[in-house]
Amino acid sequence: MDNIDADLGVEGDQENWLPLHPPNGKSLTKKQADLQALVLDSRSIPCLIKPEGSVWQLLVPEERLDEAHNELRLYSDKNRNWPPSLPPSRTLVENTLPTICVLILLATFHNITLIGLSSADMGFIDLQALGMAHASAILDGQWWRLVTALTLHANLLHLASNLTIGGAFIIFLCKELGSGLSWSLLLTTGILGNLVNAIVQSPDHRSVGASTAVFGAVGILSTISMMRYRRHLLKRWFIPVAAGLALLALLGAEGKQTDLGAHLFGFIFGILCGTICEFLTARYGRPGTLFNTLLSMISATTVITAWWMAIELGG
Repeated sequence: MDNIDADLGVEGDQENWLPLHPPNGKSLTKKQADLQALVLDSRSIPCLIKPEGSVWQLLVPEERLDEAHNELRLYSDKNRNWPPSLPPSRTLVENTLPTICVLILLATFHNITLIGLSSADMGFIDLQALGMAHASAILDGQWWRLVTALTLHANLLHLASNLTIGGAFIIFLCKELGSGLSWSLLLTTGILGNLVNAIVQSPDHRSVGASTAVFGAVGILSTISMMRYRRHLLKRWFIPVAAGLALLALLGAEGKQTDLGAHLFGFIFGILCGTICEFLTARYGRPGTLFNTLLSMISATTVITAWWMAIELGG
């Protein structure tokens, strides 16, 4: 393939070289001429690129003119819809204020755990002891700890990191999927992450924190991005999940009474839940207001019931 500048002319015998007519009938730009020349060169068809004023021509030997036209037509037909158009962007749900209110409620509950509760029958109630994810207690049937541990934090720094870094992911997830669906998914990933962590850890293992659910949110968002834009990512489809894993490695170890295992399992179940969620929402759409409200009520009831059982049965 030869690229001929305007002041050089076409090299070789021009008598047997004829211009190609573009498949779409339009004049070629320099970029289009270079691309078509590469197509012909890949099929071992000699060609020359010649400028004609502000447009460009592609010249091929007369005896290979039909073959060249056929190759360009096949290339055009094969790549007619490439690259595919981006999927339509979903309108984000405006629910930032309710989500922030839930996060503030989580911070308020942390202050209650510091003060403690007391009753005439039970005396002082140590909410940390009753609600933490204690592996042996969970495997002995105290399932509520899978939930209550998500609402507890070891200290103010632990709480602040979850509310700031984790809160950003949660707010975006709620705007993407709706509050009810998002909180139910976060609760599911947190519960499953704590359960598997209790199984694989030693019986005396203890942990607290919403971080398991936060990394569940990271896994969900990573998977949604990977699946929604998989045609554009091509061989780099794994990049969103790899970014999530990098974030897990960067923020996964948060200090006292938290553990990387719970975060990792939360992230893994986030990927699983995100895959199912994106498949269903892509096919049926996001849940409506009524269904989102129902899911929100179920999530809240699950947390309240878990704490009721922790206080009534765990003490």
